[in-house]
Amino acid sequence: MSSLRRSVAVLTAAATTLVITAPSHAATAAATQVCAGVNTPVIVGTPHPDTALNAAFADYQNDRTDPSHWTGADAVYSAPMPDGSDVFLFADTFLGTVNPDGSRSPTVSDGGTTPFINNSFVKWNARGFSTITGGTAADPEAQLPPPDSTHWYWTRDGMVLNGTLNVLYAEYKRTGTGAWDFAWDRNVVARFAPGHLEQPIDVTQVPSAANIQWGAWLTRAGDYTYVYGSEDLGAHKYMHVARVNGTDLRKPWQFLAADGSWSPTESASARVNGDGGTSVDVSNEFSVVKHGKVYVLESSLSLDPNIYLSYSCSPTGPFVGRTAVFSTPEFGATGTYGNPNVFTYNSHEHPELGSDGTLVVSYSVNSFANTDLYKDASIYRPRFADITLG
Repeated sequence: MSSLRRSVAVLTAAATTLVITAPSHAATAAATQVCAGVNTPVIVGTPHPDTALNAAFADYQNDRTDPSHWTGADAVYSAPMPDGSDVFLFADTFLGTVNPDGSRSPTVSDGGTTPFINNSFVKWNARGFSTITGGTAADPEAQLPPPDSTHWYWTRDGMVLNGTLNVLYAEYKRTGTGAWDFAWDRNVVARFAPGHLEQPIDVTQVPSAANIQWGAWLTRAGDYTYVYGSEDLGAHKYMHVARVNGTDLRKPWQFLAADGSWSPTESASARVNGDGGTSVDVSNEFSVVKHGKVYVLESSLSLDPNIYLSYSCSPTGPFVGRTAVFSTPEFGATGTYGNPNVFTYNSHEHPELGSDGTLVVSYSVNSFANTDLYKDASIYRPRFADITLG
């Protein structure tokens, strides 16, 4: 168990009604052969909420001693740092304070006092949590501020490589005046010095020509850094894999092609296969982590309360044996909020927080009605769950 764990005492389109029925606990699936001599792992016990981590983030959200701190966000990646701390990497972020009744003021753009930025960090060490943004306490900005008022950056995965924190970001652009009038534009990587996380050392565009949002996950295997991406077609999003020889994401990438070879051309990138040779459907954010002999793909799907696991003997797939292992309790009209507008999304693993075969996964919670996030700030914060493999 990590020192951080010991220190805890711790989208597709708008919908008006969510009516998906979800299992109350992990489904039982027959063993599937992943590769020669290797079957899918067994789920031990019942996956369940991580009450310590959930309480830690709830306590920090409701801390009223700092008027400019983090009070909720989505994306929820994390990166272990050289000093033993963990840095959580967030996308859309509320700052300020939560009122004693659990509400928050609307954002400044909605006529209130709550600052809202499109990306932020929260550092966690033995002393607790601390919020890191750009700008100043009086006028906070995203660490990666937008190039203009019609663009912004949403955080993807990050990893310490060559002594710097490398974070992938997806740049989006406004396409109209409606709440859902936006589109992905390009991918960039920003490098941060571990002791100076308020602004990046540099920002470099990475491959962006094939409608693939790279940065859903990063992992090291052998001599390569693997970069996972999603081909976002709305209701369905398909998994892609690229890699870099070494640890410098600014160097040329190679892309996994349909014949299993590696191509220098991004347009040759092929969808990763899953059960029955079909393309793996994922979300914009997911994880691929090696546990024992298998790589575990953990993902959610669009407007679906379930968290799914699939398995491969290679970091590049195919990923088979997909099983729903956990149903997020907050989701929809039958969820803990009793609110049809509340949904969950973008789950992935935090390897540095797990131990003894236990996967610690996070997911984001949100509402299709912005006013819900003002009336009840608790909706919009990360949740964590534990899944044990045998």
